[in-house]
Amino acid sequence: MIRNVTKKIYIALIFIFLYAPIVTLIVLSFNASKTRAKWGGFTFKWYQSLFENEAILQALWNTLSIALLSALIATLIGTIACISMQAMKKRNRALLMSITNIPMLNAEIVTGISLMLLFISLGIKFGFMTILLAHITFNIPYVILSVMPRMKQLNPSTYEAALDLGASHLQAFFKVVFPDILPGILSGFLMAFTMSLDDFIITHFTKGPGIDTLSTKIYTEVKKGIKPEMYALSTIIFVAVLILLILVNCTPKADKKKQPK
Repeated sequence: MIRNVTKKIYIALIFIFLYAPIVTLIVLSFNASKTRAKWGGFTFKWYQSLFENEAILQALWNTLSIALLSALIATLIGTIACISMQAMKKRNRALLMSITNIPMLNAEIVTGISLMLLFISLGIKFGFMTILLAHITFNIPYVILSVMPRMKQLNPSTYEAALDLGASHLQAFFKVVFPDILPGILSGFLMAFTMSLDDFIITHFTKGPGIDTLSTKIYTEVKKGIKPEMYALSTIIFVAVLILLILVNCTPKADKKKQPK
């Protein structure tokens, strides 16, 4: 009895420490006062100010567009790399997988500085394109490590059988291989999108003047004091992710209930 109560208290404390800062942020987004130490009444004015603030909206647009584009391109490159690696000899595949792990184990500051030096040496002007290239670069390993386990589970006989039955290589891939590796591709895409959305260090070293993402925008505002509009934006992002998770987790259960017994 005491052991079960202790476990519940322990789990409750973990969730309190995880979500207490987020709850505080949500409460502050409805605070009429700019100071965080005083409650000035309930208001929606910071949400209204958010949609009137062009700098924040531009940073949000940059963040989402870079995250989406880098995730899509990295998913395409990573999937093609996995297909190519699967056709290699075991020793060469193991060597390439070891090389793939290096950027993930490396400190982000090392990756950021090295990419910055590379762009300078190539004479590339810093801006949207350099951030996009940097994000594609560090997203590719996440996609490879998500897709590769699904590739190893494939039965090569099914692909060969599709070819024997008259399908072209392209048809055999999309009809036989692609459906089996699709969960890994989606997992890699979501991982790449999340990592790109959340990145600060690499973006900080590869961005040019006049362009900001949400992470770099918040960093520059910390010195002056974070605007309450940022609380409102963070609340909207949190609620959107929460609704998405609820829908994803509830939809399979609803489908199972509809199936006849």
